[in-house]
Amino acid sequence: MAPRENDGAGAEAELPHYAGHYRLESCLGSGGMGVVHVARSTSGMKLAVKVVHARYAEDPEFRGRFRQEVAAARRVSGAFTAPVVDADPEALRPWMATLFIPGPTLSQQVKRNGPMDPAQLRRLMAGLAEALRDIHRVGVVHRDLKPSNVLLAEDGPKVIDFGISRPTDSELRTETGKLIGTPPFMAPEQFRRPREVGPAADVFALGSLLVHAATGRGPFDSDSPYVVAYQVVHDEPDLTGVPETLAPLVLRCLAKEPDERPTPDELMRRLRSVAASYDT
Repeated sequence: MAPRENDGAGAEAELPHYAGHYRLESCLGSGGMGVVHVARSTSGMKLAVKVVHARYAEDPEFRGRFRQEVAAARRVSGAFTAPVVDADPEALRPWMATLFIPGPTLSQQVKRNGPMDPAQLRRLMAGLAEALRDIHRVGVVHRDLKPSNVLLAEDGPKVIDFGISRPTDSELRTETGKLIGTPPFMAPEQFRRPREVGPAADVFALGSLLVHAATGRGPFDSDSPYVVAYQVVHDEPDLTGVPETLAPLVLRCLAKEPDERPTPDELMRRLRSVAASYDT
């Protein structure tokens, strides 16, 4: 029997069903763009498959974004990202399959177990710096690095979800009046000059993410996204609770001006000296 297409508004609730030749076994989570499933290939390989919501599948603009996500994810490779196995952005319900990475998200980990200790934070920061180096090296800007987009695998953190990333030479631009990102982890330029966002915005997000991992809150904290946006652009970050060995580096990541932030390569060099301080 041929695999059934997972089309129709109610298909997301039906199990088992398929994306291409991949059997969708259970739901990992649902977001604004689609549903992520645990899946199996014909050979039994375990995968994570994102299937676009039916209501977006007929939207040409959305399909353009999804094609861009697939292209960006395929360009990126490295030890700290989840490799793309297969994808079909032209399917009735567009989908993308990546290797399944066992482990909680950083958001889940902090919620369940509380803040990380200094050694864990250093390893997290180093892994994310290496991931950003690989992402930026192929000309991609993630633009939405946040705790729910970082998986904590046994061999280090993995950056996932390139849904709003874009190549630096992309012709797809942010629309006037629309903010793309998650306010507590967005850089000032994402609010002020969204069309000019570059790799340094991901470094700012890394700094915000480290504060969250160290304290359970962000460096700019409010229940209102509008207040957070104002704080990001105008206020100094609150680094209370961030280990002294890491605080100066995190503060540099959170500089208001992009050219004042360290590059991922510089972060890795600085973190080597932090690691040495733990070993002595």
